[in-house]
Amino acid sequence: MKIATWNVNSIKVRLGAVTDWLREAEPDVLLMQETKTVDEAFPHLEFESLGYKCHVHGQKSYNGVAIVSREPVTDVRIGLPGDDGDDHARYMEAVVRGVRVICLYLPNGNPVPGPKFDYKLGWMDRLIARARELLDREEPFLMGGDYNVCPKEEDVYDPAAFANDALCQPESRARFRTLLNMGLTDALRVFVPAGAAYTYWDYTGGAWHKDHGLRIDHFLLSPQVADRLVACEVDRGPRGRERASDHTPVWCRLDLGG
Repeated sequence: MKIATWNVNSIKVRLGAVTDWLREAEPDVLLMQETKTVDEAFPHLEFESLGYKCHVHGQKSYNGVAIVSREPVTDVRIGLPGDDGDDHARYMEAVVRGVRVICLYLPNGNPVPGPKFDYKLGWMDRLIARARELLDREEPFLMGGDYNVCPKEEDVYDPAAFANDALCQPESRARFRTLLNMGLTDALRVFVPAGAAYTYWDYTGGAWHKDHGLRIDHFLLSPQVADRLVACEVDRGPRGRERASDHTPVWCRLDLGG
């Protein structure tokens, strides 16, 4: 099973780019972030024409996540547990072929310090709690999406320039390491153990052409799913096209048998 994650930065603006990529790459499941549209306005028909069933959790103009799948989907859950007052559309889960697939759009957290950074850290604490719950149940799961965290200095083109950015703060990185120390596997680093493997390039300053990027889109896999991991790559192609998202897809392949 091939699963991809992509912060599309508005599905309305990027619909053609996304459907073109689906035809080319043929993932079984695509996790999308920053869809920036309410559920009623999501372009279901365009995805269904390609054989994908859509499960969406939207919000007008901001945030928004979606899971589109060619495989049967069950047990769809909306929202990250732990804060009933959090109305941001940033998280959803579904079970696909026995794997709980989690699509997440972690808060950016800037500026630091401030309430947005506090919200980011609190959100990460809730994510850790959810991961611990699933690990305790020994349920196979995968967490894919835009984490808005550069785990190490090698994941940012200019560490000094980002020293005060929420993406690179010690508190953000410590929480990401907590997930790894709990037993989750950073899928891309299995195949690219070190060095630059960027997934995001800003629109300004010629970042794309200079390869001034960040690695902030990640797959974290539970032990049962990591055992089935056979490939993981960043597909840089879509970032170089017209009207591109500032992120590019990351995909992984699992050997689930059958």
